[in-house]
Amino acid sequence: MKTISDYQRMKNDGEKIVMLTAYDYPSARLAQEAGIDVILVGDSLGMVVLGYDSTVPVTMADMLHHSRAARRGAGNTFIITDMPFLTYQISAAQALENAGRLVQEGGCEGVKVEGGEEIATQVRAMVRAGIPVCGHIGLTPQSATSLSGYKVQGRTAEAAKKLLHDALALEEAGAFMIVLECIPAQVAELISKRLSIPTIGIGGGAACDGQVLVFHDTLGLFERFVPKFVKQFETLGVKAKDALALYAGEVRSGAFPDAAHSFSMNEDQLQKIYGDGQP
Repeated sequence: MKTISDYQRMKNDGEKIVMLTAYDYPSARLAQEAGIDVILVGDSLGMVVLGYDSTVPVTMADMLHHSRAARRGAGNTFIITDMPFLTYQISAAQALENAGRLVQEGGCEGVKVEGGEEIATQVRAMVRAGIPVCGHIGLTPQSATSLSGYKVQGRTAEAAKKLLHDALALEEAGAFMIVLECIPAQVAELISKRLSIPTIGIGGGAACDGQVLVFHDTLGLFERFVPKFVKQFETLGVKAKDALALYAGEVRSGAFPDAAHSFSMNEDQLQKIYGDGQP
């Protein structure tokens, strides 16, 4: 399992960090077997797994449930779990309690929180308690409504300076990594160069120290919308629908199950059931 020191070394050496979301045993197992460096149990599960319109309805119970499942699938991969909406914003004590639950009960190595300078106190408290914290700035889905929707952030000089200020505040508070979402590539590059800790881009351009995508986006399993920054490396959603339609057709036609997919009993045993009669 890679460690925080490994991620820091990778940044220092210019080696890209690969992060991928996973929400259950099979997706986490596949991620680990594919050599993913760090798994994020993201609250994006609210949309791609639970069918919500946003991440806001996701609860601690949801994150604990999915974090435990991912842990079982990827026992040798560093796992970060998102802290859901309003489980850390209220106070440092609240953040510490909920982060502790995710680590202790959920089995993750660290937690991720959205926000900048305004949550530095919470980040500092969690780090002091020994809980690794990953920051997240730019487009922060939990507060998308206040950002006027899912829009690129940091496009003005003033907004870009605010992002840099927030990133530095998170680093100073002890965050070991920061996700940069939906910000201009030039701004992400500036932040990545100014920070000593790794940055992970999602819609932040190639200059970030690593990249993260959602499992279902990467494989073409989520079709409600495809953000500009997403590259579908496969179209499994289409293939899955074709396979399921084929299954349905064979059941209806009687082609499945055939003898190769059925069990049989020898004639002697059948005779004992039916005797001289017929079924």
